[in-house]
Amino acid sequence: MSEQQHSNARHRYRRGRKALAIGVPLALTAAGTLAYGTDLGLFGEDAQQRASATTAVAPEWAAATADGFASVNSLGQNGTYGGRDGQIVTVKTQADLEKYATATQPYVIVVAATIDMNPVGKEIKVQSDKTIVGAGTAGHIVGGGFFLGQGVHNVIIRNLTIRDSYQGVWNDKDHDFDAIQMDGAHHIWIDHNDLRHMADGLIDVRKDSTDVTVSWNKLSDNNKTFGIGWTENVKTDITIHHNWFRETEQRNPSTDNAAHAHLYNNFLEDVAGTTIKSSYGNYSRGRTKMVLENSYFQGMNNPVTKDSTATLVQKGNTFVGTSGRNESGGTAFDPKSFYGYTADKTADVPSRVKSGAGPRSSIGTTAASTKAATTLTVAKDGSGQYSTLQAAINAVPANNPSRVVIQVQPGTYREAVTVPANKPHVTIVGTGASRKDTVIVEGHAAGMTKPGGGTYGTPGSATLSVKADDTQVRNLSVTNDFNEGANQSLNGHQAVALLTQADKVFLDSLIVTGDQDTLEMETAAKGALGRVYVKNSYILGNVDFIFGRGTAVVDRSVITLRKRWDGSSAGYVTAPSTEANRKGILITNSTVNGDVSNGSFFLGRNWHPGGDTTVDPQTTVRETSLSGAIKSTPWSDMGGFPWKDDRFAEYKNTGAGSGSASSNRPQLTDAQAAGQEVADWLGDWAPNAS
Repeated sequence: MSEQQHSNARHRYRRGRKALAIGVPLALTAAGTLAYGTDLGLFGEDAQQRASATTAVAPEWAAATADGFASVNSLGQNGTYGGRDGQIVTVKTQADLEKYATATQPYVIVVAATIDMNPVGKEIKVQSDKTIVGAGTAGHIVGGGFFLGQGVHNVIIRNLTIRDSYQGVWNDKDHDFDAIQMDGAHHIWIDHNDLRHMADGLIDVRKDSTDVTVSWNKLSDNNKTFGIGWTENVKTDITIHHNWFRETEQRNPSTDNAAHAHLYNNFLEDVAGTTIKSSYGNYSRGRTKMVLENSYFQGMNNPVTKDSTATLVQKGNTFVGTSGRNESGGTAFDPKSFYGYTADKTADVPSRVKSGAGPRSSIGTTAASTKAATTLTVAKDGSGQYSTLQAAINAVPANNPSRVVIQVQPGTYREAVTVPANKPHVTIVGTGASRKDTVIVEGHAAGMTKPGGGTYGTPGSATLSVKADDTQVRNLSVTNDFNEGANQSLNGHQAVALLTQADKVFLDSLIVTGDQDTLEMETAAKGALGRVYVKNSYILGNVDFIFGRGTAVVDRSVITLRKRWDGSSAGYVTAPSTEANRKGILITNSTVNGDVSNGSFFLGRNWHPGGDTTVDPQTTVRETSLSGAIKSTPWSDMGGFPWKDDRFAEYKNTGAGSGSASSNRPQLTDAQAAGQEVADWLGDWAPNAS
C-alpha cells in the first residue's frame, strides 16, 4: 500500500519494569535478549547411556512457557521458559538428575523413573535455566526434593510426583524436608505436579522469591502445605491457579508480606472422616495484597483469613460446608494490569481441577510428539541438506500430514521464499544463538518489474510469504532492504518483509524489518479465517507497516518507528482492513518506540481496499508503552473513510505517547477490555512452539 494509492482511494501492563521497553533501534544490538538463547531443536553432545539426549526436534512440552506472574518481564528475565534452549536429557538416577540440575548450562531434564533420594531429605540445588519434567506419570522423586537459592531464575518444575519424606512426626524441625523450596529465586513455574506427604512444606516460596506461578498441582496429605514469605520485605509477586488442595492442615497457602498474590480457580477440599483436618485455607498475612477469585472451598475450616495489616479482595468464590473465619477487606490490585488471564466459572472448578491437576501422560514423553516429525537442514556453506531455504521447502511433500522442521544455520540468505498453501505444518527455525544470526533478505518492491514481465505488486514483494496453515517461523530475521531513496522514480514503493495468507501462523522471536508495509497479515481468501500470533519479536517500519485483514495479535514485542527515506519522521503503525464480524489487529503488552520526532506517528488508519464499504477495520492497542513519537490524536482517516466509523481503541497504555479518553482517543472500559484479550483473538487455537 502506498500513500499515493491510499489518497487515491477516495472512491471511500504493563508496568514500567517491563524488560521489553528498551531503546530500539538504537539498542537493536540487544535484540538477542528477547531470543531464547541458542538453537531450538538441536542438541549437544553430552549424552550418556543412562542420561541419553533426545535427537528429535523439541516437542511442545519442552518449549512450554509460564503464565501468570512467572510470565512477566522483570529483573532482566523475559518470562519463564526453563531449559528450552538446551539439550533434552533423560535421567533415571539421582546422580544424573543432580548432575544436570546443578549444571550451569540450560537443560530440559526428563525424569523417567522413580528416584529414591539418598540421604532422605536431600534437596538438589537447582541452577538457573532448567526444566525438570516427569516422563508422563513415571517421574517420581521419593524422600527429597529441590532447592532454588538466591538469584536462581528461569526454572520450570513440572509433571513430577514428589513424595514421602515424612518421618513420623509433623512439625519435626530435625527433618525440615520440603518438596520445592526457593530462597530468593525468581521466575519459577511449578506446574502439573503431585506433591504429598513431605516432612515439612510441599512448596516454600521464601526470602523475596518473586515472579512465581504455581498451577495445576495436586497438594495433599500434608501438614504445612504451601508457605510464602519469611521476609520483612514486600516483594513477592505470585500467581496460584487451578490447584487441588486436599487433606492439608495449614498453609493452603499462608501468604506473608507478598506484594501481589493472585489466587484463582483453586479447589480446597477437606473430606469428612479423614485423618487430616484443615486448620485454615487461604491466609493473607503481614502486608500482603491478595486477590482471591473464582475458587471453590468445600468442607474447609476457616476458609479465608486475613491479618488486620493485610488486604484481601474476594470475587466470585463458592463455599460449601465451610465453617469459621471467612474474611476480606481493603483494596488490592488488578491482576490484568500485569498479565492476561481468563478465570473459569466457579461452579466448574471442582470437576475441572480434579480432572486436570497433577501429572499428565502427554507431558514429558517424546513418542507422540516426535515420531512423525521430519527435520531438514539448511546451511549456506553447503554443510546442510540444502543451501537455500526455498529448496528445503520444495522438498516438503505436498499435503504433508505432520510437522516438518526446517533448521536454518546462521548466515544471510538472499532469496524470496514462499511456503505454499499445500505444505502445512512447517516450522522454520534459525539455529543461531540470536535471531540476528540467521537472516532472510530480499529487496523487491511492488512497482518493480518481475522476471518474465509484470510488476510484483504489494503481496508479491514479500521476502517471506507464508500461505500454509499451521506454519511457525522462529528465531531469525526477515528483511526487505528495498532502497526507497534510490528508487524515487518507481511507482509503488511498498516492500513487504513478511506476508501471511493462512490460518494459525505463529511468528516467534523474530526481527521483521522494512519501511513501508513491513508485515502484511492477510487471509487465504475473503471470508476465510487468518489468525496470526506474533510473540517476543521486533517489527520495524514507517508507513502502514503492520497491516491487512488478518486476525492478528502482536504480544510482548517491540514495534520500532523508523524515519522515512529522506530522514523525515511521519507514518502509521497499523492499517487494518478487517472484514466485518472478524477481529482485526491487537497489540498488547508491547512497546512502541524509535528514533523519530515526537508527535510524528499515528497508531493507525482505516484501510478500505479499493473503496470497499463492507470492511470494518479494527486496531486495539492495550497495556503497551507508547513513546512520545505517537500523536496525541493517534488515529487517522484514510481514503475518505472516517476512522470513527470503524473500530479503533486503547486500554491502559503507558508512556509519553499515551493519553486519556476523549472523542479522538477512545478507551475501552474494563468490561470491554475483558472481551478484547489474546484468547478472544485466537479462539480455539493455542499457539505452542513445536
